Amino acid sequence: MALDALGDEPFCYLTTIGRRTGSRRTIEIWFAIRTPTVYLLSGDGAGAHWVRNLLSEPEVEVRIGAASFAGRARVLEGGAEEAAARQLLLEKYQPTYAGDLTGWSRTSLPVAVDLRIP
Repeated sequence: MALDALGDEPFCYLTTIGRRTGSRRTIEIWFAIRTPTVYLLSGDGAGAHWVRNLLSEPEVEVRIGAASFAGRARVLEGGAEEAAARQLLLEKYQPTYAGDLTGWSRTSLPVAVDLRIP
């Protein structure tokens, strides 16, 4: 299945390695895709445990639907890719969300996961 075909899934599962325990930690999170990259936003910024984990160990796993992918995570710091990531997430979730996501899309920490697609 092509990665882009998974873009309509409502969320993905991100698995990081705990920076203290070394254990696998999985969260459910909103996402957007621009192949071969998955974009995420952390409303808690760099303080979110999942972000702290991937900063310590950037090798992660992303599951979308029944498909799982290994990838390397990185925080986006300005530029066209960051702007595109924010816009992709806003466009995906705003139409079906009751509140206004503009502030969330502007202030959350953007994270990219570059997937290794077989």
